Amino acid sequence: MGAKDVWTGRRQAKVGSAACPVRPDETQTLPRGGADPLGVERPGSSAAERYRDALAEARERTLSLVAPVSEEGLDRVHSPLMSPLVWDLGHIAAFEDLWLCQRAGGLAPLRPELSQVYDAAETPRTGRGDISYLRRDAALEYMYDVRERALGVLERVDMSARGDRLNANGFVWEMLVQHEHQHNETMLQTLQLAEPGLYAPARRTIECAPVPGPEAVEIPAGRFRMGDPGQGFAYDNERPCHELELPAYRIDRTPVTNGHYALFVEDGGYARRELWSAAGWRWRELERAERPLYWTAHGQERRFDRLDPIDPHMPVMHVSFHEAEAYARWAGKRLPSEAEWEKAASWDAGEGRARRYPWGEDPPTPERANLDQLAFGPAHVGVLDGATPAGVVSLLGDCWEWTASDLTGYPGFAPFPYREYSEVFFGEGHRVLRGGSWATRPSVARNTFRNWDLPERRQIFAGFRCAADA
Repeated sequence: MGAKDVWTGRRQAKVGSAACPVRPDETQTLPRGGADPLGVERPGSSAAERYRDALAEARERTLSLVAPVSEEGLDRVHSPLMSPLVWDLGHIAAFEDLWLCQRAGGLAPLRPELSQVYDAAETPRTGRGDISYLRRDAALEYMYDVRERALGVLERVDMSARGDRLNANGFVWEMLVQHEHQHNETMLQTLQLAEPGLYAPARRTIECAPVPGPEAVEIPAGRFRMGDPGQGFAYDNERPCHELELPAYRIDRTPVTNGHYALFVEDGGYARRELWSAAGWRWRELERAERPLYWTAHGQERRFDRLDPIDPHMPVMHVSFHEAEAYARWAGKRLPSEAEWEKAASWDAGEGRARRYPWGEDPPTPERANLDQLAFGPAHVGVLDGATPAGVVSLLGDCWEWTASDLTGYPGFAPFPYREYSEVFFGEGHRVLRGGSWATRPSVARNTFRNWDLPERRQIFAGFRCAADA
């Protein structure tokens, strides 16, 4: 069956609807539009109905993102840093079978021979291209079959507060939706790394004049509560909520822009040893880095299939932690700790409480944050209406932001529901990133969410902002 046979055509039932999950041997039309953020309740809808809709919307987005990619493009290893795209499809299904069908529903594995193939801990990215994973049509069939089983489980589990620990308040169901959302961003990283021509998404332009304001905002000294307070879904590494005392500090109002970073490049920043840590200088020499990953020597930046002039008003992206640290030193500043980042994003000293989002409790909207992937790139910094009360902007969306902090557990950390999500990465040299990017789904974007990667990585949609002692 050709790629066109799988991805295009018509069907009478709603694509990916709860009543009719799409079987891969039936033709389908996959929409590119988004849905309401997970957690927004329709009047009269039950928890099961909401999660059926959320699972269906997540799957529609996953399939729509890779719909233009040929079968050969799905199967290819585009970078040793990343999985073949079709491996991600199989992994999404295997993870769903493990947690919704087996752990939450008590069923036997659907395809036990695939457990190790799609175990991210057992099969590191560097070796995934060499294993016997499912190819496109078989992976789509597997996704369909697992979803049918999961929807059967959804009809009978108790998601009230009285349910078992996995199902109570829909915990594991929300985890599965967010897991697929997170893999969407990982797959977009792979598509950006691929050779030009593989992927040519339609872009939404977000351009308008940045709102003027001070270069930096001072955050007063004092205690604040860091981490998730336990009132909604969060991953284990976001908990427990705990108090910290921080001295006064200043944090940049916006992320560092391409225009500002170009001054660092023009000033010989990549050749000035005094600006780099020992590890950073070793990385720079090994990589022969002279500029951000997708910048050319001729003043252009590649995003997927296009080469455009570097836009000075967009946040600099695809820089490593080492590059961010060197720039901060060049600018006479430093990177913020993740505690400083979170306090700036969340803490309302007047009310003595933390906000879920920089602007308050209302979920992200396109007017507040450039999230949800379909712009296929960042906006100009400071143009959206998602500022904190103190005036710090662009904290959610556009680009992840490197912090100075290593990934560790908070005081009293306890892994749940599995160690491999975050605990196995503690103490392994990973640096924390905060905030989300244009490729992040809104369900994942919140002040307490912690991302992480190795300090040399540049494939992530990451930039940074600077901080300084007050």
